[in-house]
Amino acid sequence: MKWLVVSDLHYGLRQYDWVCEVASDFELVVIAGDLLDLRSVVPIEAQSVAVTAQVGRIGARGRLAACSGNHDLDSRDAVGEKTAGWLQAARGEQVLVDGDTTEVGDTLVSVCGWWDGPGGRASLEERFEVEARSRTAARWAWVYHAPPTGSPLTWDGRRAFGDDALAEWIERFRPSLVLAGHIHQSPFTPDGGWADRIGDTWVFNPGRQPGPVPAHVVLDRQAGRATWYSLEGVEHRDL
Repeated sequence: MKWLVVSDLHYGLRQYDWVCEVASDFELVVIAGDLLDLRSVVPIEAQSVAVTAQVGRIGARGRLAACSGNHDLDSRDAVGEKTAGWLQAARGEQVLVDGDTTEVGDTLVSVCGWWDGPGGRASLEERFEVEARSRTAARWAWVYHAPPTGSPLTWDGRRAFGDDALAEWIERFRPSLVLAGHIHQSPFTPDGGWADRIGDTWVFNPGRQPGPVPAHVVLDRQAGRATWYSLEGVEHRDL
């Protein structure tokens, strides 16, 4: 009944190795975007090959839900907006990517890709409308790279980088969980954070840290507790 949440691995292959090592301990592993790194000297094409292999290794050891972030876009869709085509090709029997939905225990999990313009935003909103009407699961979790506007999870120590659309959708559709990332520094800065509650919705951002072990959140659904692990120590929230 435990989920592992990481984000912003940014082609950190040692951190992928760690996730692979522990994946079998969890009911679900979540990578909440930015699997690649646009700032790396390694070409995106080469990164995507290596990370696809890592994603496959993790999926061989447990169920994985991985959404794209702004660093993962390598192609364009039918309306000319950027998309993560390589991640679509990484889909597997136990690897869920942008656009996929599945039930994990009592929770419907929706994997939401990074949208690049009005077409992507409208398509995702329509998807939420359909899933809100049809879902029978008791809980609903979104894997969505950016945290919502108005949350401390958007604060990097100097300014906030929130997603306006997500804030509107949380208010409208009231998911149980939003598993995000994007703002690396948020859990490590005053006035930031790794966990936030917006109405009925819990939002998490594990942040990013150096080293072989990524900052990560463990959701223990049975115990009703979220735990954040980082170089700064361990923190808990009761859900």
